[in-house]
Amino acid sequence: MLLLFSQHAAWADLWAYVDERGITHFAAEQVDERYALFFRGREFDSARDGGAAAASAAASGPARLQTYFDIAPGYKSVRHHLRAAAERYGVEVELLQAVIATESGFDAAAVSPRGAVGLMQLMPATAERFGVAADAKRTAAQRLVDPATNVAAGTRYLRHLLDLFEGRMDLALAAYNAGEGAVQRAGQRIPAYRETQNYVKSVLGLYGQLKPPAAQAMARRSAPGRVRMQLPATPSAPTSSSSSRDAAAGLPARVALGATTSQPSNE
Repeated sequence: MLLLFSQHAAWADLWAYVDERGITHFAAEQVDERYALFFRGREFDSARDGGAAAASAAASGPARLQTYFDIAPGYKSVRHHLRAAAERYGVEVELLQAVIATESGFDAAAVSPRGAVGLMQLMPATAERFGVAADAKRTAAQRLVDPATNVAAGTRYLRHLLDLFEGRMDLALAAYNAGEGAVQRAGQRIPAYRETQNYVKSVLGLYGQLKPPAAQAMARRSAPGRVRMQLPATPSAPTSSSSSRDAAAGLPARVALGATTSQPSNE
């Protein structure tokens, strides 16, 4: 499967459910009966699909998702941190929105079973690589509960991955989920873990709705080539380098923000 982001964007189906705490969990597929379809994915090619009907279809998902962010208190309370980190590290704010919505649903206190913490679900060891060290009063994990600290470290890590994989957003996201080594061992491809493949599709699906295709093209105009997402045909079960999670994307009728319950292996 090949998704191209140079001239057109392919949006995956987006699903979600709201838990008893009012937290919305995103998924690229209907994980179980609790998930409702938020947006039916389609491939929109700006060179091929024209007219009012195509424009309306392309706009309906983004408009609904933007409404979600506009009224979500979890997002509104931290959006200034996203903007500051995006500007500092050169990462698109829409990508940060998509990653955090997938990782934690903007729940700053989220902690996964594997110990990943906060908005961007960072493992403390990974956070230490990117400037979050324990101090006299708090461990690195405790410091990661602070939104400003978490978003800055997570964005710096994401910037590192984008540079490591030469701007390949799909590979950077796969590494964020499964670890840098997993992507490298897979031959610079998305590893054949169902969880990781769904994670990448979910984040890119959200990003594709938050940032219209024309804006994506302008953002990438200075970069040579095309940004691609390549998925193996037959995914295998995740290994210990990645954990089972509620992966990303979608919303039922109720609008809220949500958290995943497990975390990638930030190698």
